[in-house]
Amino acid sequence: MDILHTLNIASSMTATVFRGGAGIATHPAGAQPEMLLELYDFEGCPHCRLVREVLTELDLDARIYPCPKGGKLFRAKVLELGGKTQFPFLVDANTRTQMYEAADIIRYLYSTYAARQRPWYWRIIEIQRLLSIIAGLPRLGSGSRARPRSAGPPAHPLELYSFEANPFARPVRDVLCVLELPYILRSTGCPAWGASATDPAPGSRNRARLQARAGEISIPYLIDPNTSTQMKESADIIRYLLRTYGQTENGQTKK
Repeated sequence: MDILHTLNIASSMTATVFRGGAGIATHPAGAQPEMLLELYDFEGCPHCRLVREVLTELDLDARIYPCPKGGKLFRAKVLELGGKTQFPFLVDANTRTQMYEAADIIRYLYSTYAARQRPWYWRIIEIQRLLSIIAGLPRLGSGSRARPRSAGPPAHPLELYSFEANPFARPVRDVLCVLELPYILRSTGCPAWGASATDPAPGSRNRARLQARAGEISIPYLIDPNTSTQMKESADIIRYLLRTYGQTENGQTKK
């Protein structure tokens, strides 16, 4: 797994470079939703990536319902709620809003929660879509298709401290996605583009919380309340997820 993981991280870093650092810095929204946003998406989707970048940018948390191709758990719910199986799909219980389309979701998040105008680079959405598609090419479809798992969804959602462009967090989100493991995304963007990922960001709730919980800011950081597990390091988290929730084709638990 070590060589494969190294290649995985390398392609993830390439994707981050291709996106020009989008999804690194956070400029917290003026208001935080009282109830968690819900995002139905899948990690390999270039349109979903744009929304997750804005979640990092606005320091917004969300409950993620992974909907990879071939997924059995949450894709039907999107069809039931919105009438079509299209991603991303946002549900905001705070305003009783449901919507498709990355551009519309981004516009909505800025107008509803940010105390400022949508930046110019989010107004050229077609270019952003193209760049996101290009950024996804080195990943070869990773995080796009469901794989067998050992049981239904866990009783409690996992929590992941992450920011969209972090090259070590992306492979973890891939695995959460393909195993259809719902999780709470705790946005932990950096205080500014180019800042160290270990620097606490003024106004960033989750970076301060992670510092208090773990004694450091280490991204990704996973919390699984179902097994009372807390851990850092991308490779270790992936091994844990596959061992705990994965399954081989013959139905045996993945070791």
